[in-house]
Amino acid sequence: MTLSPYLLAIDQGTTSSRAIVFDRLGNNCITSQKELSQIYPADGWVEHDPEEIWQTTLAVCRESLSAIEQSPVAIGITNQRETIVLWERATGRTLHNAIVWQDRRTTKQCEGLRNNGHEPFIKQKTGLLLDPYFSATKISWLLDNVEGARIRAQAGELAVGTIDSFLLWRLTGGKVHATDATNASRTLLFNIHSQQWDPELLSLFDIPESLLPDVRDCADDYGYTDPDLLGSTIPICGIAGDQQAALLGQACIQPGMIKSTYGTGCFMLLNTGLDPVPSTSGLLTTAAYTLGDQPATYALAGSIAITGALGQCLRDNLGLTNNAADVE
Repeated sequence: MTLSPYLLAIDQGTTSSRAIVFDRLGNNCITSQKELSQIYPADGWVEHDPEEIWQTTLAVCRESLSAIEQSPVAIGITNQRETIVLWERATGRTLHNAIVWQDRRTTKQCEGLRNNGHEPFIKQKTGLLLDPYFSATKISWLLDNVEGARIRAQAGELAVGTIDSFLLWRLTGGKVHATDATNASRTLLFNIHSQQWDPELLSLFDIPESLLPDVRDCADDYGYTDPDLLGSTIPICGIAGDQQAALLGQACIQPGMIKSTYGTGCFMLLNTGLDPVPSTSGLLTTAAYTLGDQPATYALAGSIAITGALGQCLRDNLGLTNNAADVE
């Protein structure tokens, strides 16, 4: 049996969903893209409709695959990090809009935890600062503000995850609830030294571990697509958060190599090898990637939240009509 010469990459970003078909030499053969609506319920709040995320992702996958007229050998997923979705395990129904990484609604919760002296403890375990940017306080907010969510979560009825995990659940027909170490490392709940969800952090943020996905390597067995979705059963073999995926995509695989990419925001990652290097200048220590039996590789990270998104904002609010706002 001859294997398909194609791979399908799903890139679910902050401002668009995209699917790219690559051949075995890494050539970009087909790209399909659809913009994603931004929802601003209040000052500093940013949400996405998870059903729009799902439908645009499914649409671009189908469009790309129809162009090559055959199934790819495998699928990989990369995604906007820290954005959180809450859904029912039994039905897959989402219970609230996705809370986006840019959202600042949990600022007061973070300030309270910081004032109580928790930030050094959190930073030591996660490499991150105590900030609404990350996922933990978003999950806490959902549990406390969606009617019945905390009780249902404690009963094991609900699931939560970053966008990769949500898409994986939908693509596998609810069979797989998993994420990778790069996305997990951006939640404030994952111990980057033990490479596991941390019981003390879960207790601090009052989040049941049963809500959370399994954590796997970036290249791993993530199950198979439901054949009704894309026309066949396709293995899903890789997941990485968008910035870590860019680090690998730019071949920054040796310690000291650095990438800076410009999309919705600007993000710098520096490969620090097998050592999780603490920063004295406000950078973040994070998982760069995990592969098979190899030890975890780490990175230092810095970000500017708004770069390309400013171009889209100007386009949408000043009535500009050119197509130069491909800012994802």
